Amino acid sequence: MFENLSDKFDRAFKVLKGQGQISEINVAETLKEVRRALLDADVNFKTAKDFTNKLKEKALGQDVLNSISPSQLLVKITQEELTELMGGQKEGINVAGSPGIVLMSGLQGSGKTTFSGKLANMLTKKESKKVLLVACDVYRPAAIDQLHVVGEQIGVEVYSEKDNKNPVEIAQKAVNYARSNGFNVVIVDTAGRLAVDDVMMEEIERVKKAIRPTETLFVVDSMTGQDAVNTAKTFNDRIDFNGVVLTKLDGDTRGGAALSIKSIVNKPIKFVGTGEKMDAIDVFHPDRMADRILGMGDVVSLVEKAQEQFDEEKAKKLQKKIQKNQFNFDDFFDQLQQIKKMGNVKDLMGMIPGMGKAMKDVEIEDDAFKGVEAIIQSMTPAEKAKPEILNGSRRKRIARGSGTSIQEVNKLIKQFEDTRKMMKMMSNKKNMMNMMRQMKGAGRGRM
Repeated sequence: MFENLSDKFDRAFKVLKGQGQISEINVAETLKEVRRALLDADVNFKTAKDFTNKLKEKALGQDVLNSISPSQLLVKITQEELTELMGGQKEGINVAGSPGIVLMSGLQGSGKTTFSGKLANMLTKKESKKVLLVACDVYRPAAIDQLHVVGEQIGVEVYSEKDNKNPVEIAQKAVNYARSNGFNVVIVDTAGRLAVDDVMMEEIERVKKAIRPTETLFVVDSMTGQDAVNTAKTFNDRIDFNGVVLTKLDGDTRGGAALSIKSIVNKPIKFVGTGEKMDAIDVFHPDRMADRILGMGDVVSLVEKAQEQFDEEKAKKLQKKIQKNQFNFDDFFDQLQQIKKMGNVKDLMGMIPGMGKAMKDVEIEDDAFKGVEAIIQSMTPAEKAKPEILNGSRRKRIARGSGTSIQEVNKLIKQFEDTRKMMKMMSNKKNMMNMMRQMKGAGRGRM
């Protein structure tokens, strides 16, 4: 996501590389490239113009410190202004109440039903809420079926009425049902509607008036760019929503919606959808998104994702095994499963500073670990527990069983052995100190 925008920003800042100072001329040249990058990303023209004017004003109003170059200073200012453009700080969702009620709105095909499931899943797992999903799309039978499938998948109850075609009534009855049965949150999935369809727009206004939601979210497909922003404005004028959800941010999106929407409708982006799985939902952090656009990575989000999968008891056991040099293929397989739960591997790599650019043209499939898993699963329990017994004939059998080559099996075993050695060394503080001293000595020797 935002790859093209990141590349163009990078090229724009190169104009200032090697410049001793910031001047009106070299800033103007850089900002011309920045504005072009924003317009290419389908950012609203007025938003792009206002943004670059602010950058110019700030850049020319600051002295460049001895420790910072003009290009570094402009990157810093751009990061601050991008953060502000996208809302400044993260905005939470209001689900307070008995129950809290979330009303979903948006265009047809924007991903409302899927996102309703993701939000229910997140509130259930991370906040221990008892959530009720409500099927109010009475025009598309498949939507009701889809919501039931999603609910079953995440273990959340779905309220629907087969013969009732009145979404206002269904929503009201669902809220009453939730109150009577101890639900903390009700998420109402409504029909997709066109902003130009007055009848449908009036209907969602009536639903909102009837159930008085604590939170109304506008769900929009981020790949629709500037159209998404225009639609958001029309919806906001009618139903005054509280926040925006950008779906399909993992696709080939230019980023225009994310960068323009706050300045046009003055409502924050609250969540982003980053894939099809039920856990592919992120709270939107403007500062972290600005960092990623500028190629700085997003280490905080990476650490948070890792912590979500972190099991303290398992970690202690693993530490002891590493110290005794007993780390085996069962442990290795377990670590792979934890990494997979964190999300798409390429996205995770992009969160590491500097890696986004390096990974740009690298294709990493969702099943990137499939071959490795097949090799490990073709080992006997004894082979997984004691990798040192993996002789030539065992390796040939594992290659046949996993549908891989002997070379691939040998490569994995070599990588595993190298990993085990490194982990053993890093678990021993004395070894680490010796290694650091050796590195220092080698550094002095080259000077």
